[in-house]
Parts: sequence; structure tokens; C-alpha cells
Amino acid sequence: MEVVHVYSKRRSEFGRQCLLSDRPAELLVDIPPDPSLARHFVQRSPRDRALQACGDMSEHEVNTLRFESDSSGMNHLEGGWPKDINPQEMEQTIRFRKKVEKDEGYIASILQLGPAMERCILQNNGVNIYQEFFSEEPDVEESLEAPAANTVSLLRDPQQVKRTVSSLSWHPDDGRKLAASYCCLQFQRRPAGLSLDSYVWDIENPNRPEVTLKPPSMLVSLQYNPKDPHTLAGGCYCGKIAFWDTRRGGQPVEVSSAEQSHRDPAYKVVWLQSKTGTDTFSASTDGQVLWWDVRKLSEPSERLVLDPGREGNLDRALGGVSLEFEPTMPTKFMVGTEQGAVVSCNRKAKTAAEKLVCVYEGHHGPVYALQRNPFFPKNFLTVGDWTARIWSEDLKESSIIWSRYQTSYLMDACWSTVRPSVFFSVKMDGTLDIWDVLLRQNEPTLSLKVCEEALHSLQLQDQGRLLACGSQLGGTTLLELSTGLSTIQRDEKSLLATTKREKILEARQRELRLKERSRSEQSREEEVGLEDGNHAPDQLIAKAESDFYSVVEVELRKRRDQEDLNHQEKEVSEEKEVEETSSSL
Repeated sequence: MEVVHVYSKRRSEFGRQCLLSDRPAELLVDIPPDPSLARHFVQRSPRDRALQACGDMSEHEVNTLRFESDSSGMNHLEGGWPKDINPQEMEQTIRFRKKVEKDEGYIASILQLGPAMERCILQNNGVNIYQEFFSEEPDVEESLEAPAANTVSLLRDPQQVKRTVSSLSWHPDDGRKLAASYCCLQFQRRPAGLSLDSYVWDIENPNRPEVTLKPPSMLVSLQYNPKDPHTLAGGCYCGKIAFWDTRRGGQPVEVSSAEQSHRDPAYKVVWLQSKTGTDTFSASTDGQVLWWDVRKLSEPSERLVLDPGREGNLDRALGGVSLEFEPTMPTKFMVGTEQGAVVSCNRKAKTAAEKLVCVYEGHHGPVYALQRNPFFPKNFLTVGDWTARIWSEDLKESSIIWSRYQTSYLMDACWSTVRPSVFFSVKMDGTLDIWDVLLRQNEPTLSLKVCEEALHSLQLQDQGRLLACGSQLGGTTLLELSTGLSTIQRDEKSLLATTKREKILEARQRELRLKERSRSEQSREEEVGLEDGNHAPDQLIAKAESDFYSVVEVELRKRRDQEDLNHQEKEVSEEKEVEETSSSL
């Protein structure tokens, strides 16, 4: 962000206005020569001297004081009820109304408040505040712009010792607030004076955070509750799970105990779809997935060990780095591991071994990002090592779309919330890549250099207009996407649904499996024949010689046939030339 100094001056301070016009030359002063001054003349060597016909001036810079503003909010709820009455319960409200109506002062209060209420009702009836004056005019269809993104603002870490923005989460209601967790991800390289705080920002006031969260350890992940926008859950670097209610301040309401928490950092915390809206689950590189109820974080409600052998052995478990949960599939979830594999799980399975359904392998490094397509939940996006891959649940052997190997490591990615074919990814060289799989698949549609340091986190607003990118030095850049990237295109969903790439790859994988099976059977037969002693070395040499001579004979026969054909064509062409010359004569 550039620092701009604005200097202002009143018009009256400029003096009288200069009026210039063309006119002939005019002699103002004539000084004749004075011979008496010649004796005072002293000859000097030539020298230059500059004269300025205006007064000396100097330029000074002034940095004014920073303007700080405070934001305050007010929640308008249905009031007038006692604390023990729940306004959502119909029976309690009806019982309380009957009790109040029997009170002696009820009628006197109604008579006193009636005239003021009647005046307000008449005023509302007299003015229609929802009237649309230009509803009959036809809507003008806007022309879609080219893909572009502009920087709106920058949210800087207020601490002197800068930390990495490890995760971002938008407010689920209006998208005007952004929760950011800050953490030093370098193992045993924690600098002195490092703060543990994380923040909730108001994007309209980027100067200072709105709420300061005080976790017991640095936050690696942080996410808003989609059912209750005042609550957040976070995973700490020490493995604990913390729960906040912003109406109660920045201190956590509940924190899990160290004995029942993860042994490694809780890299991902995701809210579950439940009736109470208080259930979450977390993943860590210790190989465990833990389910929690934020009302009681003393111990997890359920555990799952990511052992590929399905024996529950924690020593062989795969370390979880990312999580994915789709509310439309309440029993399924996916875990991205630091070994480069994605594990598909089923929570409602009867045994722990059946909970691990299948494994998708395709990356050479940790799977830092994992997300299902919001329009096609069977397709999911992964980011690990130097590539981004799109998978289908039905095809486990290979991804259906993958990018080229990039020059920098990919750290995070997410789907567009409004366009089914668009996704975003960030790299360690500070570049944001915007991909459109219907337009290009090998290279991004748009690449932007967001900052000089590495980008570690990425999150798109639910409305699809604002994109937040978190950097290694604690800066969160807000980008506003163009209309072409934030508006769904015509027939885009149907075009993506009719793509046959998944079926083609599935048929190709089936063909490769059949070839591999036939090749293995053939090699097995040859091994069995050699073990039986049916083919001696002399016989094998004689067979190879006969095969060689038969191939040579076939090739010679093909050459002779080709030479005869060329000779016949040449004779036919010569006969045609003779006929043409005779006809011309």
C-alpha cells in the first residue's frame, strides 16, 4: 500500500490572478554608459554566476497522526422476555402472555402506550418505504469483463514480530468480517517476543482488529460456526481445541485438556452438520481424527486412527493435514495426509476398520488443501507438492484433471462459490493463480503477483466477490474479483456435467489393468514352461532364428508388392501422356 501525502491550500492564499496578453515591446529603463566608472574597472578571469529572480523556498514533509476509528454494533432481538423464557418456544410465550394479561397494570399500560403506537402505525401506512419506482424498465444485461482482480485493502499483523497467517474464515452471514489465525509454523524456531493472539477483522476498518482472540497456544486453524456467527472453533499448535463466543470477549469459553487432545498441532478444525450446531471434528499429524462437542471439551466424543492397515495402530497412522466435510453427505468425510494420500472415511460404519473406505494417492508431499466442488460434490480438489489435482470419487486410480508441475510449491486452494468450473490456488512465490477448467486445463486463466513473500492461506467469500490471501509475514490481502469471475456463465453447470473425461479415464484404467493381467499371465506361463524343461536353450535359439527369418521374408514380400504397384502406376501415367499428345496433334 503506497503512502500518499496530500497538501491543501486555500485559493485566497495564492494572491492576485495573473492576466497575460500579447502587446508590442516597450522600453521601461534606459541606462547610458558612464565613462568615469572605467577607472574603477578591475579585470577578472571569466566566471559564471547564476541569479534566481524568485525567493528561496524549501520543501518539508509532514506525516500526520493516524486516524483511528472504533466500530460498535447493536443486536436487535425480540425483547421484553424474561431470561427464563425462550422466545422460540411457542408454549412458553403463550403461557407468559396469559400471565401478563391477568395483571392489574396491563390495561393501564396499554391505554398509555396506545396513542404513540397508533401514530407510528398510521405513519407507516401513509408512506410505502418498499415502493419501487422504476420496476417497469427492462434490465440491461451487463457485458462480462475479462478475468481480473484488484487489491481492495491489506490487513497487517499489528504485532512487531510478524507471524504467518495459517488460516482464514469469513463471517457466514454478511461476509463483512474475517477471522484470521496467526502462527509460527517453523518447528523449534520460535523467535523471542512472539504473540499468541489471533484476530477478527472488520473489512471496513483495516486499521485495527475488531476482536482479539486469546488462545492458550498459537492457532493453526480457525473457523466460524455456520449456524451461529458469534462462535468460532480453533486448533492450537499444542494440539488443544478452543471455543470462542465473541459476545463474551476474546478469552476462550472452553479449552480441551492436554491429556485428551492431539499430540501434534491441530492443523484443521471443521464444524459438523448437527441439530445442536455444537459438534466439530479435528485432524492432526499424530494420525488421529477427534470428534468434539464444544459445550464439553473435557474429552472427545469419538476417535479414529488413520491406520491404512485398518488395525488402529497409531505408530503406522497417516498424519492428517487437511479435512473436508460436505453437509449434503453427513456420514462421509475426507482427510488429506502429510504422506500425499487422501483418505475417504465413513463415520457411521459399524467397525473402525470399515470407517476407512478407500485411499487416493497422487501427490509427492503433504495435501495442504482438500475441498469438494460445491456444485458437484463427487468431484474434489487437492493441492500438494507442485500440482493441483481434481478427483472423482468413482475413479480411485488417478485424478481426472491435473495441472503442470509449477516452479513453486502450492500451499492452498479453494473452489469458487458461484462458478462450478473455477478454482483458486496460491504459491510460495507470492502468486495467486485463477483456473477455469472449461477454458484451460494446463495453465491458469489469470496469474497475479500478490506480494513478495510466500502465500500460505486462501479463502473466498460466500458471495464470491472478495478473496482473502494470507502471507508468511502476517499480511492478509483482500482482492475484489471481476464480474466474469464472480458471476456464473451461461450453461456453465451443464457443460461441466456433460464432460466425458472421467469415463474416458476410467475406461483407460480398465484397459491398462487388463493388459497388465494378460502380461502377468503370459510371463507366468513362460516361467512354468521353463521349469518343466520343455524348452532347451538350443530350441529357443532355433525358434528365435525362425521368427527372425519369417519377419524378414514378410518385409521383403511387402517391398516387392510395393515396387510392382509403383511400376504399374508409372506405366499407366506414361500411357495417359501418350494419349494426350496424340489427341493434341
